Amino acid sequence: MTIVAERAQPARPPFRRSLIYVVLTLLVVGAAVWFLTRGTEPDDLTAYTRGTGAPLTAEQQSVDFVHADLSFDVNPARKSIAGLSKLSFKVLKPIDRIQFDLDRNLPISAVSVGQQALDKSKWSNPEGRVTVELGRTATVGETLVLTVAYAGKPHVAVKAPWDGGFVWSKTPDGQPWVATAVQGEGCDLFWPCFDNSLVEIGSVDLHITVPKGLAAPSNGRLISVTTASDGRPTYNWHAVRPNNYAIALNVAPYKQLSAVYPSRFGNRIAMNYWYLPGEEKQAKALFAEFGPTLEFFERVIGPYPYASEKVGVVETPHLGMEHQTINAYGNAYKQAPEGFDWLFHHEFSHEWFGNQLTNRDWDDMWLHEGFGTYTQPLYAEQRSGRMAYDAWMWKIRGTIMNKFPVVSGKHRLEHEVYDKATGPGLDIYNKGAWTLHTLRGVIGDEAFFRSVRRLVYGRPDPAPGNFVPRFGTTSEFIAIVNQESGRDLNWFFDVYLKRAQLPRLVEQRTGLSYKLAWRTPGGLRFPMPVEILVDGQPRTLAMASGSEVVTLPSATSRVSIDPAGKLLRQSDDMDRFRRWDETEKAKKAPAKS
Repeated sequence: MTIVAERAQPARPPFRRSLIYVVLTLLVVGAAVWFLTRGTEPDDLTAYTRGTGAPLTAEQQSVDFVHADLSFDVNPARKSIAGLSKLSFKVLKPIDRIQFDLDRNLPISAVSVGQQALDKSKWSNPEGRVTVELGRTATVGETLVLTVAYAGKPHVAVKAPWDGGFVWSKTPDGQPWVATAVQGEGCDLFWPCFDNSLVEIGSVDLHITVPKGLAAPSNGRLISVTTASDGRPTYNWHAVRPNNYAIALNVAPYKQLSAVYPSRFGNRIAMNYWYLPGEEKQAKALFAEFGPTLEFFERVIGPYPYASEKVGVVETPHLGMEHQTINAYGNAYKQAPEGFDWLFHHEFSHEWFGNQLTNRDWDDMWLHEGFGTYTQPLYAEQRSGRMAYDAWMWKIRGTIMNKFPVVSGKHRLEHEVYDKATGPGLDIYNKGAWTLHTLRGVIGDEAFFRSVRRLVYGRPDPAPGNFVPRFGTTSEFIAIVNQESGRDLNWFFDVYLKRAQLPRLVEQRTGLSYKLAWRTPGGLRFPMPVEILVDGQPRTLAMASGSEVVTLPSATSRVSIDPAGKLLRQSDDMDRFRRWDETEKAKKAPAKS
């Protein structure tokens, strides 16, 4: 959890547990079972737990979260879990207590520091942030190991993935089908963590025990599957540097498709898809997209960041989510005229924009979603040409709201960004993608894709083994674009990202004189060149001062502005459509009680 732009990859920890720890595990799991069987119904989430991205406490900033060993016993029949988490911290500053986040719906039964079990008076969880008194001062350089046993009925998602929590569902033949999706509310809905986007744990081991006949695909690399005397399997996974919300549980009677992809960078990458029984034909068709999609991303962006683990996708009872190396897919194998599954493609894009590159603050979330959204039209362009690209861009243009800036320039929580009543909402996706589309037209493909590559990897020459996951910001991307283009383009981002209102082109025509001028929010400088057609003949207006005058061949000359559709700008037609669309949706919305 060291809060720096890049971190060295930690050494993989040993998987062998000491005899003492095994005994401790049995004791605390036994205590946790009491909570599991007592029939407690989940309470509403506290305001603290429902949010995510709260500033780290002084105690949390005093440690590096280097490893988490997470054991889950999933009980679909009771819609409950029992958890045992062994959390390892490197102490950076002396502390006498430690804090972590965990939903109160999962009561803690036991806490140990090292091999020392703590009295219940030493920990408390009044609001979803747990405070543990260590009983001593942990010193700089020490490895502090905290073991937490807990159990209960985790919060159920009302509408996953937009509403976070567990999804307890059934397969078509009535077997358990379970998934988690917690991007919004955070990792603390089912395991003890630091619920902040700046935290990426060095490594995570997962041990997921499920009923007999079910499988549990998860993050990272599969180490082993062990079977208890009662026939229940435990799936053991190891993941390196995952995002907190990217840790995911998936349980069902899954079937599996597997292949190995020979990367253009010389390495070989395991590809896996877990699907429900009876869907082999559709599953094979989707799995056939994995290789070409991976080839596209590696060629256009750069090396797949988790080649040593896997490309992993799992079918889920909710639409989808970018869980690192185990992306959730729930698009029901829908066919599309573009010839590929947009949902699979979008979630897979987050392995680069979200997992390899993680925003430093939720205010920079467009770095995940705007870039992730833009890769679909880019892929459509590769497959079917410019018409497919333009059609995709036009389709999403009508969804842009322009009510709040994409980037506010201040610290924001997740719900403040995604809620369209308080923040940009879906504009981080579609306005973000259109901003990139326009930027690409301004600086050209070479500078554009060099800029994107540097943002994702922190260097212009990524290759397997020479980069690690990193954090990034909007300001960093702007600086990179300025360097790669050799121009000062702050004016571009000031208008498109930091203001809600779009720039507007105003025409003024008198006889043979034709004037075109930009009107921007707050009168901001905006020297955006504009391409026009005059009687079918192309011209480019530099607009260095924000306006330009040309002399037309005749008083009846026809002028077409931006004929190639490169510019994101205010449109009366789009504004009328947005007002009509919102009115129609309001009519259809259920009345509030």
